[in-house]
Amino acid sequence: MIKIPPYLKKGDTIGIVCPAGFMTLEKAATCIDTLASWGYKVKLGKTLGSQFHYFSGTDEERAADLQAMLNDKSVNAILCGRGGYGVSRIIDRIDLKAFKKNPKWLIGFSDITVLHAALYSQVKYASIHSSMAGAFNDGGAENEFIQSLRKALKGQLANYSCPPHAFNHLGKATGELVGGNLSLVVNMIGTKTAYQTKNKILFIEDLGEYIYHIDRMFLQLKRAGFLEGLAGLVIGGFTEMKDTTVEFGMTVYETLNEHLKEYNYPICFDFPVSHDTPNYALKVGVKHELAVTKTKTVLKEIR
Repeated sequence: MIKIPPYLKKGDTIGIVCPAGFMTLEKAATCIDTLASWGYKVKLGKTLGSQFHYFSGTDEERAADLQAMLNDKSVNAILCGRGGYGVSRIIDRIDLKAFKKNPKWLIGFSDITVLHAALYSQVKYASIHSSMAGAFNDGGAENEFIQSLRKALKGQLANYSCPPHAFNHLGKATGELVGGNLSLVVNMIGTKTAYQTKNKILFIEDLGEYIYHIDRMFLQLKRAGFLEGLAGLVIGGFTEMKDTTVEFGMTVYETLNEHLKEYNYPICFDFPVSHDTPNYALKVGVKHELAVTKTKTVLKEIR
């Protein structure tokens, strides 16, 4: 049974860390101000504004900063400043014993998929797949996607919808929601943090890959049995895709559709979860209902 960290109330503290790529403090300023305007205190980790080559610190520094926030009893939620790459390098250093005694919401997406999977697989705690600090800039703090994070932190049940897509498989399903960035979901296959997907609603999205890379990763999911026995599948945005000089010959969605024709569970294409602006906050591990009809798709949290 999945466990739910306490929802936030005014005066609670949100910590900000960068367990992967480097982010300047200036780029997080709007996020910090916005969280304060929502009524929260903000505690900055040592890795925000720190840099070691591509990363926000050495592996040791990033692991220590994340561990300190996980252990800190005064911190009620942890927002990752950005993703990028680097969590896989430190995940096996992270100790979740203190987290289990004082659970808190872990927030982020992209490379942070590794942390969501670890919390789900190792300690069975829910977390929030959501936009991170940079998305608050340039008026983003006011859009419905950042506001969905605000609502999620307060405990409001998610209820999202999107238009139909020609490749959708109609139907209704319930199950725990798991997933995140396709590259990371695939990268974790065979590790102790890998998702178990049977009877789950899986969601995936990705950024900046060659179409044939997506094809190869999806084949790996398929061959590893991760698509067998799903309750449902939510395919989000695949943004800034690239093609080879000799074209692959299909779009990303056409490629995925080719692999999915044999399955009869509900499947939604083009759901607003992505590396682009459309990126609703999704509670990983929490039970959801997916209803794919001729007129729309609805993904809603149920208790």
